[in-house]
Amino acid sequence: MNASMMGLDLAKNVFQVHGSDTAGAVVFRKQLRRDKLLAFFAGQPACIVAMEACSSAHYWAREIGKLGHSVRLIAPAYVKPFVKRQKNDAADAEAICEAAQRPTMRFVTVKSEEQQASAAVFRARDLLVRQRTQTINALRGHLAEYGLIVAQGPTHVTRLVLHVEDPRSKLPEATRMALAILVDTLKSLDQRIQKLDVEIARRAREDEDARRLATIPGIGPITATALIALAPEAAGFKRGRDFAAWLGLTPLQRSTGGKQKLGETSKMGERTLRRLLIIGASAVVLQARRRGTPEGSWLGRILARKPPMLVTVALANKMARIVWALMAKGGVYKAPAVAA
Repeated sequence: MNASMMGLDLAKNVFQVHGSDTAGAVVFRKQLRRDKLLAFFAGQPACIVAMEACSSAHYWAREIGKLGHSVRLIAPAYVKPFVKRQKNDAADAEAICEAAQRPTMRFVTVKSEEQQASAAVFRARDLLVRQRTQTINALRGHLAEYGLIVAQGPTHVTRLVLHVEDPRSKLPEATRMALAILVDTLKSLDQRIQKLDVEIARRAREDEDARRLATIPGIGPITATALIALAPEAAGFKRGRDFAAWLGLTPLQRSTGGKQKLGETSKMGERTLRRLLIIGASAVVLQARRRGTPEGSWLGRILARKPPMLVTVALANKMARIVWALMAKGGVYKAPAVAA
């Protein structure tokens, strides 16, 4: 009997496949080695193959899709409720198969190789930036132990380096040697980050969608490239609010008994994109507070009534909705006209 739905539990070497018919009855359970996986699916009639969305899922989705199958990726959190009692590979594959048959299940869009390449560039830069921040903090902390105090922020890094390289500073030679290594590491990280910045800028220039997203105030080449690489297709969301909710920029709901109760920001979904949008929004809010806003504008009205951090998150939510609109409907950002 041929299976109409297959659940595939991914692994490094040993994979588990669970096949079911249109009624959900079990057709087969099979364990496969990595080198036998594609040959197995090549010999099966075209059907729906479901997998959990993980690091290797997009690769296998592309390869299995080339064999004529329809591939669906499911977030692991949506699969977990379908696992019966003990967790093992066979139970996981069965749970994936059952989850994919739910009519209201949400699926993850399969990424192309180019999207994954953009994501790799962005993730690598993000890692190096964190390492640079750690190195700067280490330099500042060690110098403070010898009474050399430097203010926080990347603009004061030069003073940190000068203290280490200045032969007149009262640092023990062992400390100076160790901190000199940190300074060399910092310079190396700066060079590598600049190299990745050039690559991100190139991708932002060559990608039409990234150029359109960069017309939104608060979104630059890095955020635009990250949105293209990490965000799902806009067609997967019915409206801009759904996209903002996926990013975790909407309030938590604790509503019951017909009474609407909203809490703090949910912080669900893709935290990297949420962080970038909030950083961009904070820059716009800071500029608005320094230079002012057009009379009657949305940002000006809300700044007059709410604290800056709340305004920043609200603006990030608004930016997310604009991003969805541009990705779903095309066009570029046009500033709203202020009523006279």
